[in-house]
Amino acid sequence: MQSISEILAQELNCKQEYIENVIALLDEGNTIPFIARYRKEQHGAMDDTALRTLETRLQYLRNLAQRREEVKSSIAAQEKLTDELAKAIDEAATLAEVEDLYRPYKPKRRTRATIAKEKGLEPLADAIFAQTLKMDAPEVLAQAYIDPEKGVETIEDALAGASDILAERISDDAEVRKSLRTLMNRRGTARSAAAKDEEDDKTAVYRQYFEFSQPISRLQSHQVLALNRGEREGALKVSLSVDRDEALQCIRRGVVKPGGPAMEFIKSVCDDSYDRLLEPSMERELRTMLTDAANEAGIHNFALNLRPLLMQPPVKGFVTMGLDPGYAHGCKVAVIDATGKVLDTTVVYPTFSERKKQEAIDSLKKLIDRYGVRHLAIGNGTASRETEAMAVELIRKCPGVSYMIVNEAGASVYSASKLAAEEFPQYDVNLRSAVSIARRLQDPLAELVKIDPKAIGVGQYQHDMPQKELDVSLNAVVEDCVNAVGVDLNTASPSLLTRVAGLNGTIAKNIVAFREENGVFTTRRQLLKVAKLGPKAFEQCAGFLRVPESKNVLDNTGVHPESYDAAKGLLELLGATPKDARDLPARLNAYGAEKAAEAIGVGVPTLRDIAKELSKPGRDPRDELPAPILRTDVLDIKDLKPGMVLTGTVRNVIDFGVFVDIGVHQDGLVHISQVCNKFIKHPSEAVAVGDVVKVVVLDVDEKKHRISLSMKQVPEE
Repeated sequence: MQSISEILAQELNCKQEYIENVIALLDEGNTIPFIARYRKEQHGAMDDTALRTLETRLQYLRNLAQRREEVKSSIAAQEKLTDELAKAIDEAATLAEVEDLYRPYKPKRRTRATIAKEKGLEPLADAIFAQTLKMDAPEVLAQAYIDPEKGVETIEDALAGASDILAERISDDAEVRKSLRTLMNRRGTARSAAAKDEEDDKTAVYRQYFEFSQPISRLQSHQVLALNRGEREGALKVSLSVDRDEALQCIRRGVVKPGGPAMEFIKSVCDDSYDRLLEPSMERELRTMLTDAANEAGIHNFALNLRPLLMQPPVKGFVTMGLDPGYAHGCKVAVIDATGKVLDTTVVYPTFSERKKQEAIDSLKKLIDRYGVRHLAIGNGTASRETEAMAVELIRKCPGVSYMIVNEAGASVYSASKLAAEEFPQYDVNLRSAVSIARRLQDPLAELVKIDPKAIGVGQYQHDMPQKELDVSLNAVVEDCVNAVGVDLNTASPSLLTRVAGLNGTIAKNIVAFREENGVFTTRRQLLKVAKLGPKAFEQCAGFLRVPESKNVLDNTGVHPESYDAAKGLLELLGATPKDARDLPARLNAYGAEKAAEAIGVGVPTLRDIAKELSKPGRDPRDELPAPILRTDVLDIKDLKPGMVLTGTVRNVIDFGVFVDIGVHQDGLVHISQVCNKFIKHPSEAVAVGDVVKVVVLDVDEKKHRISLSMKQVPEE
């Protein structure tokens, strides 16, 4: 039997040595970001995504090994564990296979089969199931088991009991279930129909599934999730099925021995086993497997969309005005400086009347002039369209000012949270939302970490997915993004610090308290004076925290304190200084990375990372990405015509397409067939959230507010 490290090495196409190193590092309590960034030599430079895949798979295989032992112990306690069965359990590659093998020995509730066994009919069942050529007919064998005292009054009673025992035995057979599972996956069909005769507003959204049929092998994850939700809401009836004759043939092939007197009896047992036990059981199992796979795909898609959203380039260094649109309660306004500090707040009412709109414009212009506002961040919620139109009028009176529609998903969740109340006790809920919207433009990552990732609004069916798994996946993405960017130790909020590798909520608050009591940090080493931040936590977090105020330039880079001597050695070796290190990577290549690494005593990946960090102290990897689109004018859906070529920002990537913000209140949809000229299984193969793309308008449905776009049909320039 292969070891866990051998299995992982094969699955991940990675050296077993690296796998074993990562397992050891994880077991020692090291975080994924730390391992990915600062232990590259030990794992061959695997990225954080690959490491998390390894971690997840490691946990599964360990659980599988544990379950194997539990099952063997249980069967052994029944004195039924054979060497052959033990070997089969040890070789089972999935939990499902282990459970199939355990099924005949698993304690059961009282069934027709157990009742028949209580009547002493199991020897009869065994004799019939032997299916020897010279055996007596089942009717003859049954005569010996008639016993009125046990409730077996006739031959028919005895055969019925034997049939129940054998039907359950066949249903519990691991090979039969495996064959049937394969058949249903390959040849099965998923069907759905309307659960009600009359359509209403609630069921109308499932119209495309009222007469739905799809081979299980071609069923998409979003379809599975939609079918599940429709069934749960009473709108759909859903079934999975396979041709009955094919299924019976599949079962009989593994059970029936041809030519004997018991053949027809065993065939009828197979029919009963399938109709009464196997079909409903396998359908439930397959529904669960499809749901699990769909959930996994959905969670993966969420994570895929969340990463680029968090990594959107910040719009730094400018005074920003946040506008949280609304009707009844007006448009909430917050002006923040380049560091995110609130300078002023107000409420305007541009939707009430033309007079109120002009008053709003005058009021906002005064704020723009007073504080030197350069950018407006407008939330995309209720009344966003009207607010955007007002903003365009406002901008015409304020040269040099631009705006951007900001996804406000989760802003209301944050503004009503305990965290927001602690951060802005002087403002009401609505004004906190405006501050959050403004900060999302300035630094999306720093602001979005304050919000539950599920509330950010990327993906589909988030409420239908297993919340624990979704939380783990999305929080991992947030953690990876925060650590990839790095955090300013002297300005970071507790929310942001909590996401740094090795830190928790308590330590994050202690860091802020230390900062408030003692002034700004001047070295990374001062972290060791923070309450409850011990050597292990320091090891994990130090490389991801930046101290711009430090006299040591290394404290403002991604170089880990454990590598400071190596960094100084590299500078000395290449004749450079911290202030004159812009071309350090080129110098290292010219000198020879392997030669330098040997001289300094560190690995080549670490040395290259040191050179890169020293060349750009305090660098933000997000600055290298395309800048977000800032607009000065507005389009209406009525302005759109087929053939128009526009520039937009990808808002969401889902199974069947891409939603793109083209400056109209309603995002347009690029169907997967229109994403690119080559075949792709998923749109994420071609685009990501936050990408700036060119699209051509295919069709506009004003009534339904639907805009069809194409990326592949954009004319070549």
